[in-house]
Amino acid sequence: MVDPTLKLTPRHIAITMDGNGRWAAARGLPRSAGHRAGLAPVRMCIEECARRGVQALTLFAFSSENWGRPAQEVGSLMGLFLEALEREIAELHARGVQLRFIGERRALPARLQARFAAAEERTAGNGGLKLQVAVSYGGRWDIIQATQRLVKECSSGALRPEDITEGRFGAELALAGLPQADLLIRTGGEYRVSNFLLWDLAYAELYFSPRLWPDFAVADLEDALAFFTSRERRFGHTVARHSAAKA
Repeated sequence: MVDPTLKLTPRHIAITMDGNGRWAAARGLPRSAGHRAGLAPVRMCIEECARRGVQALTLFAFSSENWGRPAQEVGSLMGLFLEALEREIAELHARGVQLRFIGERRALPARLQARFAAAEERTAGNGGLKLQVAVSYGGRWDIIQATQRLVKECSSGALRPEDITEGRFGAELALAGLPQADLLIRTGGEYRVSNFLLWDLAYAELYFSPRLWPDFAVADLEDALAFFTSRERRFGHTVARHSAAKA
């Protein structure tokens, strides 16, 4: 249940979970230890977003560029995805979370693809927080996939080029049906979007935290939300025009 005493937060929060490797290196641990430590803030963000009435949460777990990392680290991450899914899916389902995975699945191990599909099917009817986990995902890939589908429709005569609007294009993207991201949080002290949700972040507020992801706590999330509520979102309009449009 949403806590009625809390001010409403963004409809859709996207998070780039950066800093696992540096967190581990600072402690003389393998990078896999940092990825494992990063599971705790994932749970925290899911719980807090559900409690605060956030509609959607999208987590950047593994980018299309991350395939270039050492094979041992990639293999460890794939194993961690399987392990975490096995351990967490029952609780996510009990909480009413609807889970979805976005990205190029054909690049993933067959066993992981099957587990992703099973988890999505199990939670498809849930009406709570919509949780998207981006695995083997890239914003450019997302846009290209959408473009290719629309080109095929135009080639078959099912769609006219002049009928391709922003809404029609957005309906072909990985996050179709969700409100566009209102807030992007990136941890780890880097100041870039790194090919994440390039279309959906068009008018998102961008919050960059110096905190390494495994250390990201409730207080850090609250700082990001306070930043968001302090912003005046005009979507390209003047203050007066935007205020009139909301009236």
